Amino acid sequence: MNPTSLRLPTWQHRLLLAVSALLLLSGLAWLGLHYTVGAGHGELPHPLEHLLMEWHGAAGFGALFAFGMLAAGHVPAGWRLTRPVRSAADHGQGQRPHRTGPMLPARPLRRSQRLTGLALLALAGCLAGSAYALYYLVDETWRPALGWAHSGAGLLMLALALVHRHAGGGRTQVSAGGECDQRGQ
Repeated sequence: MNPTSLRLPTWQHRLLLAVSALLLLSGLAWLGLHYTVGAGHGELPHPLEHLLMEWHGAAGFGALFAFGMLAAGHVPAGWRLTRPVRSAADHGQGQRPHRTGPMLPARPLRRSQRLTGLALLALAGCLAGSAYALYYLVDETWRPALGWAHSGAGLLMLALALVHRHAGGGRTQVSAGGECDQRGQ
């Protein structure tokens, strides 16, 4: 990631989009098959249900990698941009600017991205945990309810990702001192 921009490098952006698309398509296709002609409809499992779950599981591992990648670069940079800043007039002689003076609110636009980013991280954790539970822990009586909760969280993740992406409103540049300059708005 470019240290002066919150934009992801092209390869990271493409990886995130590819993994997200594979998760969404395999999950929706599995739901459609399972509940219309497969085991969820009271029939024998459709032959493609297993293959779709394999693709969904593989994409899930890719998503874990992608979120680790975001947690290492994009999240800390975004967090620094949304922290409250101190005005230059409030810095006195001999005082350390990061510990003294009244705090100014963070830019509202970036604060909304901080909130949606935190929600995305929390949902990613919930999805990883519910996937693990569906595969290893939950018995058959709880599996349908947890499966629907997992599906709903996945769709909510898509909606929140779109909100998070569009909350930025343009490219954000960060100066060497950490000040934020928003372009393209």
